[in-house]
Amino acid sequence: MCLAVPAEVKSIEGHTATVDYGGVSRTANISLVDAKIGDFVIVHAGYAIQVMDREEAEKTLDLFRELLEFEDSEA
Repeated sequence: MCLAVPAEVKSIEGHTATVDYGGVSRTANISLVDAKIGDFVIVHAGYAIQVMDREEAEKTLDLFRELLEFEDSEA
């Protein structure tokens, strides 16, 4: 099973973007989508496969944070 975590596009050079996962930077190929700096994307196997609406991305990230806080409180 894969979990799709939204990543924010921080910079773009050609078809390669630097994306940020809450402080962790990675590179992703954006040739399959029309992404701009500031957009949120879903990356699979190194390729951005979808651009997400900012509001939806923020909601998704909030849910992940809640899950992590719950998991930490149960330990």
